[in-house]
Amino acid sequence: MRVGSFVLAAQFPGQGQGEALHRAVRSAEVAEEAGLDSVWLAEHHFVPYGVCPSATTLAALLLGRTRRIRVGTAVSVLPTQHPVMLGEQAALLHLTSGGRFTLGVGRGGPWVDLEVFGAGIEAYEKGFPESLDVLHRWLTEPRVGASGERYAFREVPVVPRPDEALSGPCGPELILACTSPSSVRLAAERGLAMLLGMHIGDEEKAEMVGLYRSCALAAGRSPDEIAAAQHVSAGVAQVADRTVEAAETLLKAMPGWLKQGLDAHITVDGRERRMRDPLAYTQLLCSIHPVGTPKLCADRLAATAERTGITRFALLTEGSGDLDSTEENLRRLGADVLPRLV
Repeated sequence: MRVGSFVLAAQFPGQGQGEALHRAVRSAEVAEEAGLDSVWLAEHHFVPYGVCPSATTLAALLLGRTRRIRVGTAVSVLPTQHPVMLGEQAALLHLTSGGRFTLGVGRGGPWVDLEVFGAGIEAYEKGFPESLDVLHRWLTEPRVGASGERYAFREVPVVPRPDEALSGPCGPELILACTSPSSVRLAAERGLAMLLGMHIGDEEKAEMVGLYRSCALAAGRSPDEIAAAQHVSAGVAQVADRTVEAAETLLKAMPGWLKQGLDAHITVDGRERRMRDPLAYTQLLCSIHPVGTPKLCADRLAATAERTGITRFALLTEGSGDLDSTEENLRRLGADVLPRLV
């Protein structure tokens, strides 16, 4: 079982952006001290839901400040970035960290980001597979050229090449955030592990893993390769002596943050947005994720692993919105929950 911390750099009501980023950096350092396996960094633009606009930049800082823990992006939004530029950054972080970097990518949403960065709605609606393939090739081949609808360039050498690592794996791990059957199929056909969101429970995640298996087999992937895919389950974790205490901590802080953060999203083309009710969503998260006593937290992680086959977790631990509480939560996760997992 590999348990990591999911860091959104969330700006809770009444907090400044610098405070949110300080908590993000400090929580990553504490996650390593607490014995967690990894830190996963979210990326958002123009909204207080998360104030980190570049997950790879923050990953570089944290890789320099840590020595053991793995650092991944969850996720770098591919439609608003050139896949070669992102591939170069991933290779650089992989080589200079001793192989401790994971690049997670996703399609993002139809947000105003597409307008600001000049990508356009087509990059979100149609261009993602092409971008993903260019990125994947950049991380696995010595030379890359492109002749697609969105990217067309002459063949150039990959510098630095990920397989030039002096230690660790030959290239950075690449995983794909999956929220729909089409994205599951995309990951399966390319042999990429999935990152599954915190908004769904074990049954839906198990269904997505099953769909991945069938799509991968249809694409010619071997059973051994499919079994070796190390998918990641995102969730929320809050540890306390009493389950009601853990839930109350999140119910006091998260709805205000969710409302402020989600309401700030603006679509690029004026399409209607359907946002979850913040209180009901927080209640849902408390009911399906490790929120409660150490035993309950361990039992829920074990149940997810048994039902889905997923043994890697990215758990939001900053749901209290408070730095001291976040640090204590991470330490209890490491000291009181991890020893109960086998």
